Amino acid sequence: MITVEQVKAARSLLRWNQHELANTSGLAISTIRRMEGRSGFLSGYAENVWKVQRALEEAGIIFIDEDDIDGVGVRLKKGPPRG
Repeated sequence: MITVEQVKAARSLLRWNQHELANTSGLAISTIRRMEGRSGFLSGYAENVWKVQRALEEAGIIFIDEDDIDGVGVRLKKGPPRG
């Protein structure tokens, strides 16, 4: 599961604002604002969470899971930025 902090970091890497994420994911800006309004795991309807994750991944974001050494994170795939 991805976190709100990962989504915000991903948007920053892509130079996207909330409106761009809403448009790309097909969700309303109010939905994005509500989803990003808390910390921790991204919450909302499972389909909406998946739409956000898929939109960011298709734009070149790689979500990094927590392991025994490091916490969660994001990375931008090699190549030109897609934002």
